Amino acid sequence: MSDWQDTLVTETRANGRDLALDHRIAHAFWLRAPECGEIRPVRLAEPGPDDVVVRTVRSGVSRGTETLVFRGGVAPDQRARMRAPFQDGDFPGPVKYGYLNVGAVEEGPAELRGRMVFCLYPHQTAYVVPAGAVFPVPEDVPPARAVLAGTVETAVNALWDAAPAVGDRVAVVGGGMVGCCVARLLARYPAVRVTLVDVDPARAGVAAALGVDFALPDEAPEGLDLVVHTSATSEGLQQALDLLAVEGTVFDLSWYGDTDVRLSLGGSFHDRRLTIRSSQVGAVSPARASRRTPADRLLLALELLRDPAFDALLTGESRFDELPAVMARLATGSLPALCHTITYGER
Repeated sequence: MSDWQDTLVTETRANGRDLALDHRIAHAFWLRAPECGEIRPVRLAEPGPDDVVVRTVRSGVSRGTETLVFRGGVAPDQRARMRAPFQDGDFPGPVKYGYLNVGAVEEGPAELRGRMVFCLYPHQTAYVVPAGAVFPVPEDVPPARAVLAGTVETAVNALWDAAPAVGDRVAVVGGGMVGCCVARLLARYPAVRVTLVDVDPARAGVAAALGVDFALPDEAPEGLDLVVHTSATSEGLQQALDLLAVEGTVFDLSWYGDTDVRLSLGGSFHDRRLTIRSSQVGAVSPARASRRTPADRLLLALELLRDPAFDALLTGESRFDELPAVMARLATGSLPALCHTITYGER
């Protein structure tokens, strides 16, 4: 038994309670070291008058970011920026990481008690947070779909940055969670033609469910007004540039971690006066920062999730106790998924 387990069991027994029956003991997924995950018991803090106690119903694995963390791929100079709101520990480990959590409020203000809420919290069976950190889920949005709120929020911020116009020709290069959310939102713009570009032919069915075109890389349309890149690969970013029309812009949402990015910025890049711009969700887009808060942005994402088309991104589920093995399989690619959700015994 490890030191943390021995301390918690000793403390619990000393207080005359059984570890398995103590309602203030939750369980959380921790990355003990790169590529080594485990479930640990966690003692919950006593809630204050402005706190809520949430019992998790579903959480989602943000596959790109969380598998990068699982592999230990967070560069040292990015560790502070990569911290999740309720992260415990530090990279590369031990660390409790994650931010797509939906649960039911068991204790807290009357207006929240019993409500299903979204919180940027890691994978944990129950938790205590300030009431202002949870966001009510619309009643017609099921918990599994609601875990996408953080990803849709990223897509909203990206489109505030990119500002697509009516009738634009747009590609999204990279058919992962973020890319698919961006594509679905773009599909709702008037007369915008959207193509999802991915190396996996199976993404064609997802694209159809999202209401957008699909192309393999060698079939992608060129001369585009705007390209959003989400593949987190040098090849994807290079193609995103190659698809642009003169003076077009690539908005790069990828997080590369400690991976080097290589591009060919020869004559065509300069001749066509192309632009690469980053977009990330850590701050509200400058285009809206004076009029929207991060809370406004997340509430908008939850409203957008009334759209059942987003269910196409939910491609598998596992029990919480299976998460260490599931995360390892997601990291190696042996378990293909867009958004893999974790169940906790739904109400």
